[in-house]
Amino acid sequence: MKSYIFKSLLILITNIFIIQLIVAQEHSDANLIGHVVSEGEHIPFVNIYLEGTNFGATTDVTGHYMMVDLPEGNFTVVAKMLGYKTKKEKVTLKAGETVEVKFDLEEEVIKMDEVVITGTKTFKRQTESPVIVNVLDTKTIQSVSANTVSEGLNFQPGLRMETDCQTCNYSQLRMNGLGGAYSQILVNSKAVFSPLTGLYGLEQMPSEMVERIEVVRGGGSALYGSSAIGGTVNIITRMPQRNSYQVSSNNSILGKSAMDYIVNGTLTSLSQKRNSGFSLYTSHREREAYDHNNDGFSEMPRLTNNSFGLNSFFNLSENQKIEANFSSLHEYRYGGQLIDGPAYLALQSEERTHYILMGGIDYKITSKNNRTTTTFYLAGQYTKRQHYTGIAPDGGPELTDYNNNPPYGNSKNYSFQFGTQVNYLIYNFWGGNNVLTIGAEYSFDDVFDQIQAYNYMIDQNAITTGVFLQSDWSINSSFTFLSGIRADKHNFIDNLILNPRLSILYKPAQNTQFRMSWSTGFRAPQAFDADMHIAFAGGGIQTISLANNLKEEKSQSWSASVNWDKPTEKHIFGFTLEGFYTKLYDSFVLEEIGTDSDGNSIMEKRNGGNSNVLGATLELRTNYNRKIQLEAGLTLQNSQYDHPVQWSEELPGEKKYLRTPDSYGYYTLTFTPKGGFTTSLSGVYTGTMLVPHYGLAGDPGTPESDYLLESPSFLETNLKLAYTFSLNRLDSSFELFGGIQNIFNQYQNDFDTGKNRDSGFIYGPSRPRTFYFGIKLFN
Repeated sequence: MKSYIFKSLLILITNIFIIQLIVAQEHSDANLIGHVVSEGEHIPFVNIYLEGTNFGATTDVTGHYMMVDLPEGNFTVVAKMLGYKTKKEKVTLKAGETVEVKFDLEEEVIKMDEVVITGTKTFKRQTESPVIVNVLDTKTIQSVSANTVSEGLNFQPGLRMETDCQTCNYSQLRMNGLGGAYSQILVNSKAVFSPLTGLYGLEQMPSEMVERIEVVRGGGSALYGSSAIGGTVNIITRMPQRNSYQVSSNNSILGKSAMDYIVNGTLTSLSQKRNSGFSLYTSHREREAYDHNNDGFSEMPRLTNNSFGLNSFFNLSENQKIEANFSSLHEYRYGGQLIDGPAYLALQSEERTHYILMGGIDYKITSKNNRTTTTFYLAGQYTKRQHYTGIAPDGGPELTDYNNNPPYGNSKNYSFQFGTQVNYLIYNFWGGNNVLTIGAEYSFDDVFDQIQAYNYMIDQNAITTGVFLQSDWSINSSFTFLSGIRADKHNFIDNLILNPRLSILYKPAQNTQFRMSWSTGFRAPQAFDADMHIAFAGGGIQTISLANNLKEEKSQSWSASVNWDKPTEKHIFGFTLEGFYTKLYDSFVLEEIGTDSDGNSIMEKRNGGNSNVLGATLELRTNYNRKIQLEAGLTLQNSQYDHPVQWSEELPGEKKYLRTPDSYGYYTLTFTPKGGFTTSLSGVYTGTMLVPHYGLAGDPGTPESDYLLESPSFLETNLKLAYTFSLNRLDSSFELFGGIQNIFNQYQNDFDTGKNRDSGFIYGPSRPRTFYFGIKLFN
């Protein structure tokens, strides 16, 4: 049956590809050009089309559009974008003539239909995408006062950021009940987030660099290859759209004493012809370590972070464009016993110094008739890390040996990806339009991580070659059928891996969409981010090793959803309800297998049979007169293995996924009256979950033995107040803002204490009650 599906898909897409090669279009040289503005600002990605025909285009990032070789005659040109009132203009097209039509749109109550790329690897509006794509924009990021990418992702349905180490605070993103290694993190649609980068990367990336974040939940994003089982997060960095600047400073007090100081700056510039431009951003952060239980060991590490980045574009001609980006990050991180001196003199500590370079370049060329777009891309990153992870012996010759050879380590990581993609538009394909996509890419990731004192080393070189085919067929105004297949050859797997995908979009009305998706995926038998983290447990360290016979993990995912929005003159209300189910075959599990010669715990990553994740996500959104806006999401799910997992040698196995709550969600409520005042109330809810706790008999700061804790549920509530002053003479604005994060201090109060603490026993919000205030100058 499975081979039949594969063959059918290949035959379907091959036939479609052959058809497009023989389809020709007559050249009339009747052209239409123009731009779209609103309140003086150009609007990108507005739908422009000839009413009653299949001819259309969208405005580019500068708000301009062009359609060529149109039919002759009298037509109505339509400019349409959800969030703005539709506008129409009459036009007469003649062969050999170019007509210019400019639109000035009036904004509606709220924008609900942004242009996205992550769901289909092509630009589409959210309501037209067969796959649900959620967007986290800068407005939401600022309203919740998210200083990093990781802080902002909590405010997306189906997503949950989780802190997993009391000492270093490494974190992971969980999607639809699956762990961080099941989520594909992209930067500008490129998979340059390596397993090593994933340990701290989302917390290291300042939100100032972000234009928007697109999120695809579930396996519907399988075209991006391995690790896109739980979903895909695409971080789109800022591109210049006008000449602007912004400088801000944020000052926080964590708990009662620890200071956190952040200063950011951005600058964007466009050339006079608007055919080239760049965006610059810079960020500096200084955070003191925070000790919540006053035992002399930190619960939040000390941070020093400096980052810089550049985005640019160059329109070489009307149909050729180059986009390039580059970023540099340096971070120092220290957690553990709070001492003055080198890390190895602490009773227990972790120290990390990261040097990260990341960048990419795209070249895009579009045919004169706008039917074919070809893109070549190259992206990569280099990470150099110096680190220390150690717990000092109590004394005697063991302590002397330890001090003579402290467990310092070094890491190096290279990742790069290059490929090409071709999109071809077929008009009048069995009654509708079809966008065919074909592409190929090559990915390389080399990780070397070593601590000689522990005889610990990871030397991993992962290479993947992939090709993908996709048919995005708009059958008519109500139905869209998306089919695709991706083939990957991974050097850790003997066989070629084929992963098909099918999605259907049905729109019975303009404001209603039904979707169904099915896809498969896989994860290679390699070390991922959490596998490279060394924890403290049982009075020593805890490492993860890979089983000798480890084989790839495979998945099948199903989802179905309904999306409904009801706009009126002064308010809009909408909801999305999605059900999802993922079955994992030969699931990766971690089981305790004993200790090494020094008494340190060893966890082995092995195949543990099958597992199932089943759940539903509800999103609600409403806006009244652009003054009050509410967005909320709630996920209910259940994740279980078919067979118990032996997480501890002391206890029976557990079928339920650990550290995975059955319910979690968020809300944001924004009040924006006239006069420059804004108030934002937000919250993140996490239900109960099973948290493993490793003990050490006889130690007063830890439990006597291992046990599973059912953690309490918690709701982190945040408040932000802001007032903006207009500086008309300077053509700028000045904002004062302040607020409280985690108002009711829903922070964990049962941490272990002392050097033998279990660093993985952490489950609450990422910070205690925090007061902050700041200023922002911008235009």
